[in-house]
Amino acid sequence: MDRLQVLLRHVSPGNGSLPGKDSMANEIASPMSDSDVVVVHGVQTPIGRAKRGVFKDIMPDEMLSHVMAAVLKATGLPAAKLGDICVGNVLQPGAGVLMARIAQINSGIPESVPIYCVNRQCSSGLQACMNIAGGIRNGSYDIGLACGVESMSHRSVADPQSIGDISAAAFDQDATRDCLLPMGITSENVAERFGVSREKQDAFALASHHKAARATRLHLFQEEIVPMQSSGVLVEEDEGIRPNTTMETLARIPPAFKENGTTTAGNSSQLSDGAAAVLLARRGTANALGLPVLGVLRSFAVLGVPPAVMGIGPAYAIPAALKKCGLSLDDIDIFEVNEAFASQAVYCAEKLGIPPHKLNPNGGAIAIGHPLGCTGTRQVVSLLHELRRRKSRSHGVVSMCIGTGMGAAAVFEYPGH
Repeated sequence: MDRLQVLLRHVSPGNGSLPGKDSMANEIASPMSDSDVVVVHGVQTPIGRAKRGVFKDIMPDEMLSHVMAAVLKATGLPAAKLGDICVGNVLQPGAGVLMARIAQINSGIPESVPIYCVNRQCSSGLQACMNIAGGIRNGSYDIGLACGVESMSHRSVADPQSIGDISAAAFDQDATRDCLLPMGITSENVAERFGVSREKQDAFALASHHKAARATRLHLFQEEIVPMQSSGVLVEEDEGIRPNTTMETLARIPPAFKENGTTTAGNSSQLSDGAAAVLLARRGTANALGLPVLGVLRSFAVLGVPPAVMGIGPAYAIPAALKKCGLSLDDIDIFEVNEAFASQAVYCAEKLGIPPHKLNPNGGAIAIGHPLGCTGTRQVVSLLHELRRRKSRSHGVVSMCIGTGMGAAAVFEYPGH
């Protein structure tokens, strides 16, 4: 379909018909349809530093329960109206199914509401949103809750059980062996293969901290962060942001994964603790219940890339998601791209030609932190709150790379005041 035709249909009234077989691509042609999947509201905890930070003694079910209760309280939605809950988690056994059910019940959501978990590594939180959106779209229910949570204080990617049980066949092919590479080595691979210098990586990390520090100073995160008690202290802000970071301090940090490498603790995402929750609904149901519309889901794409350079995933997932909804890169106002490593974030931004002022305007995972299962949900929350501050109708993208070689991206629209 010609992109101009799609954009013209964006501003025409919808007919209210149910989406067909190719609903993700076709539904965007009638954005005011009652069958649209909309985001009603989203919140997150502050993000704490793993192992030694403010949430080191807090269990993941506590953080998850906190955001579940907060998003329902903020919207006034009776918990029993939820049709399903999906939680993104990476490090807990079974993707956290036991932890999540306990969190749900402790949050006041009745046991009659079902819940399950999903693990698609760093995209787990976004995948939770897409799973709930899929349930709404196929008519299973009209309202659902998508969450993400991770406590990297209590579970680590270095834990033997995080690898699971695999056969010797994992070493039979280069691609399967590459699935076992430490993420830091894949970052070094991206830097070497695509010529991303240490200076570029450090400059990107510096910008992330400065943008996040500015956003904190201007209280831009207040609408999305729900303060949480920890050891008798009310935690109200993200803990990992370092406003005094300089190129000189970053340059002094040694390589973390490879001798003479360029990936360091300073230009990589932080190990973190945190949780986020997003309430999604069918537009017609949201309108009937008097719920606000913070954003509209327009498309989603996930695809594979070589495991050895898994960080390039967003460079391929973003164009795929945009194609599904007939938009171009120029139509996007904000790109929330996870900063797993500066090497891959720089590569993706340069390959796609994303202007710096559109990329993570309030900082990303290098400054804020990357609690694995939470990040995708947090990005959706941060994106939509920032689009709302722009006031006019606008579009945004959430994207991230995924361990073992994938990329995911979703396109959202803020309908305007």
